[in-house]
Amino acid sequence: MNVEAIVKVGTAVIALIGAVITYIIIPYIKSKTTAEQQKNIKFWVKVAVNAAEQIFQEKSQGQQKKQYVINFLFKQGIQISMEQLDLLIEATVLELNKDIKIDAGA
Repeated sequence: MNVEAIVKVGTAVIALIGAVITYIIIPYIKSKTTAEQQKNIKFWVKVAVNAAEQIFQEKSQGQQKKQYVINFLFKQGIQISMEQLDLLIEATVLELNKDIKIDAGA
């Protein structure tokens, strides 16, 4: 084999490795990061909702509770849209209320 053929094969191998990294490895890492971030966000929403429920125990303080949760999450560096945040808060409150009903019925 001559040197020119070795260079061409080497270049092809490097291009193949670059393609694998670009189209397989990087999207895989991004998907894992996103899943981890989602898990982290859900954890902090649950913590904040539970804290708000403990701090604001009187009826008709829902707006204060929600504002507390939003402020807490922004202080944690959580950066999602308000629409997504509203959905997560509502889902967490629903889950918490279901748990309370189950505990009260037991």
